[in-house]
Amino acid sequence: MKTKFKTLLFGLILSITLLSPNGTTAQGMPVYDNTNFISLVKQLIESGKQTAEMIKSVKFLKDAKEAIEKVSSVVQQLRAVEEIGQNNQRLIQVMQTDLQDILNSPYIKPDEVARVTESFEAIVQNSLDTVDFIDEVLSSDYLKMSDAERAEVLKQKEKESQEMISNITTKTRRYRDIISFRKMQDKINNRETAY
Repeated sequence: MKTKFKTLLFGLILSITLLSPNGTTAQGMPVYDNTNFISLVKQLIESGKQTAEMIKSVKFLKDAKEAIEKVSSVVQQLRAVEEIGQNNQRLIQVMQTDLQDILNSPYIKPDEVARVTESFEAIVQNSLDTVDFIDEVLSSDYLKMSDAERAEVLKQKEKESQEMISNITTKTRRYRDIISFRKMQDKINNRETAY
């Protein structure tokens, strides 16, 4: 509406300026008849309409970009939460199978059981703290964070979760190697000699 008004006002000022009866004519001044003037006004109005449509398009694209950025941020949050959930599932699986196998092995000494358990418990506690923190971040306006800031925090927690899996995998492998070494050592020490 404003653009249309401005266009009409511009056309009116232009026509008054060009057709004003000053009584003076400058050499080389173009002379317009009514047909050319009407054509010029129509072109100006059409140009105003096109400009208004371009402004609408730019606003639409800007709104679309903001919407895409919000969706992208939410998708990043969902991916981070999903990855953390999968890592916690792997942790539970390790606790149920690998840790149980390690603790039940006859090659782990009784005094080592407490140390093994404590090292795994520390990782589990860290995992539970991470889950609580994520719940707090997602369920409230945690410190009035924006979606992008929330996504960044979740990405950091995802990285920590991956480090936790790497840490527990390393610990499990180390204990399995100890068991394997002790098993081999036991076979060597208890073999029968047939000379």
